[in-house]
Parts: sequence; C-alpha cells; structure tokens
Amino acid sequence: MKGIKKNLTEEYLYLDFSHQIEGCIFPLHTSVTLFLLSYCDCKIFKVCLVLTGESADTSLLKNVLSQHVEIQIISRQELPLIVQNCCLPAVVESPDSFCRAGLAVVLRHIVQRAYDAEPSKKGILELLGFKKTCLKACAEVSQWTRLCELTIPLSIENFLKESCDQHPAIPTEILQLEKKLSEPVRVHNDDKLRRQKLKQQKAAGAGPTLAQEKLKSQAHMQETSEDQDPSSQSLELQVAFSKLTVQEHPAAPNREPAHIRRAGACALPPLEHVFAEGLYFTLADLVLLPCVHHFLVVICKKLSKRLVEFPLLAAWYQRVQEVPGVKTAASRCGIQFLHLPELPTTSIEQHPKFSEAAGAEEHSDPSFIGGPRPTMTKLMEKGIEVMFSPHPCPAWTLDWNRLPAAVSPKEGKMSSDRALRKQQQLNNLVYVVTHQARPGDRIVDFCSGGGHVGIVLAHMLPSCQVTLIENKELSLIRAKKRSDELGLSNIWFIQANMEYFTGMFNIGVALHACGVATDMVIEHCIKTRASFVTCPCCYGFVQNTSKFSFPKSEQFKKTLSYKEHMILCRFADQTAVQLPPQRRLIGKQCMCLVDLDRARAAEERGYSVQVISMEPESCSPKNNMIVGVPI
Repeated sequence: MKGIKKNLTEEYLYLDFSHQIEGCIFPLHTSVTLFLLSYCDCKIFKVCLVLTGESADTSLLKNVLSQHVEIQIISRQELPLIVQNCCLPAVVESPDSFCRAGLAVVLRHIVQRAYDAEPSKKGILELLGFKKTCLKACAEVSQWTRLCELTIPLSIENFLKESCDQHPAIPTEILQLEKKLSEPVRVHNDDKLRRQKLKQQKAAGAGPTLAQEKLKSQAHMQETSEDQDPSSQSLELQVAFSKLTVQEHPAAPNREPAHIRRAGACALPPLEHVFAEGLYFTLADLVLLPCVHHFLVVICKKLSKRLVEFPLLAAWYQRVQEVPGVKTAASRCGIQFLHLPELPTTSIEQHPKFSEAAGAEEHSDPSFIGGPRPTMTKLMEKGIEVMFSPHPCPAWTLDWNRLPAAVSPKEGKMSSDRALRKQQQLNNLVYVVTHQARPGDRIVDFCSGGGHVGIVLAHMLPSCQVTLIENKELSLIRAKKRSDELGLSNIWFIQANMEYFTGMFNIGVALHACGVATDMVIEHCIKTRASFVTCPCCYGFVQNTSKFSFPKSEQFKKTLSYKEHMILCRFADQTAVQLPPQRRLIGKQCMCLVDLDRARAAEERGYSVQVISMEPESCSPKNNMIVGVPI
C-alpha cells in the first residue's frame, strides 16, 4: 500500500448463506470469513449474509455468529450490480464501483483493513506472511492457494454433507494436507536456521521431533517466558513462538562453531512444520482451522479409529489453538475445540502419493529430439506452418495529443519510450475492439494492471460498460484514480482472480496476460460466447494446470507431445531486442505456432480466429494478437 493514501471509508462485506449444520455455517467460505473477522476483532465492515435459497433457515444463526459483528440478512436480488457479477465473498466500497471478490482476496483485504484501523496490532499484519505474500498467488498457478481457498473448503463441505452415512470417504485434500505438513519447511533464512538446528541437535544428542514437542509447545504458550526454558524447545518452536510473543527471532550467536559452518547442505537437518505454511502463524492457518475442526468433529464421532492416520494434522490443530486470540475468536463463533489424544507420529506411506508422478510420463518420450527446429519441422510435415493473418489497419492510431492526459499510459508512471510503445500496443487492441463493439456492449479488460486498455476503451466507448479485472490491488487503485480524474461513469473495478467474475459480457480483452492467463481469458470468453482480443506474454510460463493441458488443439495434439510443445513455449520467449536477429526470428516463429495452437483450439469450439502481428512490431517483443469471434 506504499504511496497510496489509506482510506477507512465504510465497506460492505457480502457472504453466502445456504444452511447451518451442527454449529457450522455453509458454505465454509462464510465460516472462515466470520472466523477471521472475530480473530482480528474487526468491526469496520457492514456484513451482509446473502441467502442462496428462499427456504434458508436463519433462526439458529445467533448461536454461531460472533456477537460483536452486526449482520444483516439480504436476498441475492438486493446485491449491488457489481457484486451480482462476482462469486462471494465480496467486499464493495461506496459508490459500488470497486469490488474485491474471492476468498483469498477478501481475507487479505480484511487483514489489511483491520491493521489500518489499529496500527498498534502489528501481529494482525504478520498474518500476511513474509513479504505479505500469504495466499497472494492465484489458485490457478499456486497449488497451495488452490488447496486453502478452494479444494479443502469444498471437499470438507461435501464430507460433512455425506457424514450422515456411517463411513464417509476421507477427502483426498485432507490427505494432501497431512502430506504437506510432513514436507521440509523452506524459509528465506533457511540455511541459518538449519545450522542452528544442527548445533542444537549435536548439543542434545538426537533432538525430539515437533510431534514429540506438541504437549511442551502447549505449555509454552500458556506459561510466561520466564517460566519456560527456551532450550527445552525445538528450534522451530522457539522461532515460531518468539514471533508470536515479541515479534523477534531468538538471538543467535554471531558466529557458529567451525564444524557447524563447514557442514554441507545435505548434512543439515530439515526444518519441520510448526504451522501450515512453515514456522510462522499466517492467514492460511486461520483459513484451514474452521475447516479442519469440522472435519475432526466428524472423525471423532464416527471414524475415531482413523484419527491415527492424521498425527501431523492433529498436532497442528492442537498447536494452533494455543496461539493468542484463537480460542477467543473460536468461542465467539460457536466453535468448541476438541481435545485430541496425543498420536504417535508414523510414516504417511499408507496414503496415496500425490503429484510426484504427475508429468513423469512426459519426461520419458523416447522419440523426443531437443530444440525448436525438429519440432517446427515435425509440424511442417503435417501442414502446420508459421502463418499470420493480415493486419486490418496497420497505420491506424489514436490521436493521443487530443485525448485527456489521464487516458494516456504516460500517466501510469513509466518512461517516455515505454509509454510510446504502450500507446502503439493500445492502437492495435483499441482498433479491433472499437470496430467490434456495439452500443450497450459489456467489455471486460482481464489482467488489466493499471488499466491502460480499459480506461482508453471506457473513454472511447461511453455507451459501453467496461470492467477491469485485476488481482493486484495497487495496480487497480491506480487505475481507479485515473478513471476518477476523467470522470468516467461506465467503468467498474474488480480485484479478483478472473474465475470469480461470473457476469455476462460481449468482448474480452487482455494485453500481455502472462503464461496460462491468456488461456484462462480465452476460455472465459468461449464459455460466455464472447469475442476475444488477447496479446499473450511470458510463453515460457505456459504449462499444464488443473484446467489446461498442452497442446490444446486436436490438430497439435496429434503431432506434438507436451514436452515438444514446451520447447516451442521456451523458445517463444527469446524475442528480446538484445538477442541476435536469427534467434529473435526463431522466437517469433515459435510464438506464432503456440498461438496457432490456441487459435485452432478455439476454432474447434465454434470460433473464427486470427493470429495477427501488431504494428509496428517494435512496439513489443511479445507482439502477437489472437482475435476470436464466435460463429
């Protein structure tokens, strides 16, 4: 938030409410959000529960809602228009033109706002983790964010619904979380801490594991630092608890003994999990706690013999309860923590293996030949060649000198040379969009950044509604500031991952959407049967995800393996002006082939698609446009 004036105006927080079972509000996203509000003691939001069905029973809500949060119950029809286009939870600032949507974005915003309201509560801001990155990456590219934000809440909801059966299936995502807690911790000062742990272990013989330290850790949280001998704690617990109490790490000697300094990395003991993300208590722990609690309630009632399969999860559950403020927040929300027996730590080999084998098949292709030329030759043999559609109007340009200053990318804090290239890029996209748009159309600028595309379109097309969707808050705030200077009334700002935008629209546009984000934009447009105008970027980051596999089109799948397609993507990134001309040419050809695969995939789903090279080509090393119109 550096450089942005903090605004503590009133905001509305909208949460789904479908039903309630045994003290648990559904959906679990709502339970998690209310739990965070209680933990942060945050009273600055006007909270609205949005009924997902007319028959929702709200009579028992008072038993599971924090009494210090005033809550209003409304119907979906009463939502502001901008929120009706988003998945809940969502937060809206008056006058209803700036919305934050999706669990991770909303929770991070609550933490920041709670800290802004009371800056003395520095522990609240620590929830965002190292460099404030906790749950910041979108679920499409981060398996951890996806696990916390989507799959665990949804899988446990289904588990609770099925718990009326005698033997509901254990969610795969819970097994993944147990496995995650067994993995070594990586932190920014990893080497230093591991050497301190090695020293501690050598001084004490074989050091105890964290699971063996569980009961000691609970006692530590309940006693004062004077009553507890720090040397009796594992290094991980010392570091974690010092962070929670005095916001400082335990003092370390200036120089380790020689045998500790000389130890190789492979000789250093791994760091074990104290909390969900590693050594420190973060927002992820508060997201997972209500979900895991309701899971363990069912396990203890109906599947108690299976509790031994989750020793690390049980240890984490007990440890998190002892964090200052957690029990108070839980009691406000009607959560009564379980007292679990101490479980032996056992190998988790009995659980299925996850992800390690994923993609292994791709690395064992006996026919694979490296480099882009054999792959390009293979495509040519199947009749697939580098081919661009003609540019519809290569000389067209906006009259930037006659436009208001705030429309120009020069207002986006960039050098004059870069601003000129940005104007040239915008000329290409704006020409295509303005010649497709009709009065009343809804246009969405995906991955909008500072709003360079969306603001120009909103200014040029006053009869169209333009929506900017961006995950980075700072960029969107700057875009809104520029829009306010222009007095634009046909523009919305939504901070969210694009999958949380559910509204209908006519044209989707994205300038330099990174990696698979371009594929996400095209997919979003195809599902809505909207036209799309995209300029891809960061081809080297393209990879298989939970939603996409490459190559995408049937034509390319019959010719290339995943590994061969990745070769094209890697070389497509080699188009920088500093590179030799021949290498840039190969890079441009690889870009075209990757985008032709995207185009063919869209054509297979009923679109007319062109791959066009922007003019002038010097406007960007990533100068392809993919233009698709539904047939």
